[in-house]
Amino acid sequence: MSAEQQMVRVERHGEGGHVAELVLDRPEVMNAVSTAMGAAIAAAAAELSRDSSVRAVVLSSTHERAFCVGADLKERNTMTDEELRASRPVTRAAYRGVLDLPVPAVAAVDGFALGGGFELALACDLVVAGEGAVVALPEVGVGVIPGGGGTQLLTRRVGWSRAASMVFTARRLTAAEALALGAVDEVVAAGGARSRALELAATIAANSPVGVRNAKRAMRLGMDTSLAAGLDVEDLCWADTAFSADRAEGVAAFAEKRRPVWPGR
Repeated sequence: MSAEQQMVRVERHGEGGHVAELVLDRPEVMNAVSTAMGAAIAAAAAELSRDSSVRAVVLSSTHERAFCVGADLKERNTMTDEELRASRPVTRAAYRGVLDLPVPAVAAVDGFALGGGFELALACDLVVAGEGAVVALPEVGVGVIPGGGGTQLLTRRVGWSRAASMVFTARRLTAAEALALGAVDEVVAAGGARSRALELAATIAANSPVGVRNAKRAMRLGMDTSLAAGLDVEDLCWADTAFSADRAEGVAAFAEKRRPVWPGR
């Protein structure tokens, strides 16, 4: 196993392995994202995106005190401007890879999720936080801006003024504060974020994989368009689902009062 692969691994859960867990495992630096780790995240996300058996993804950490503390600033401090510019596509691919997963992704945040670490969580569809979690986008305090999607994703989650307050002040939020703001979706007991995220993912995975993928596609593609254009996107995704084998099985299972066995096509 390469050093990059050791920083990130994929585990499968449940019958059929339909829930995939993308595990951040660089505990010696609280999962600080180096260029190599960014490449590993991007590769793992690409692999999961190609795997039609995956129905939901959980993004988690092996470190009990940190989900991810963001960019590896020690590595950044040694980079020339040219090296930093060359590393940028790798960084973008990591965050975009999580964001573009075709199935729902659930972030399990216990401990610190700072800067790029919080942006990894924001790239997921749902964020579960433990009571001890701390989230922030503190980049302006070190002379940069959120560059893993934070300026866009947080604003879409919580609105302009709330996102502006977080980004411009670089302040940290507790899990309860983040929940009240809408920056996370659920708060559970400290240390319980992973188990709750896996529970949510299993619930998602029990539904039609064609239906869930198309629902996510419709919501994501329609989010930044006009209502009329979004409804057209929804209609296309509806047609792709309505004439699928999953729809036929779902209707048959309902009529026969049994659990569906999804063909996934």
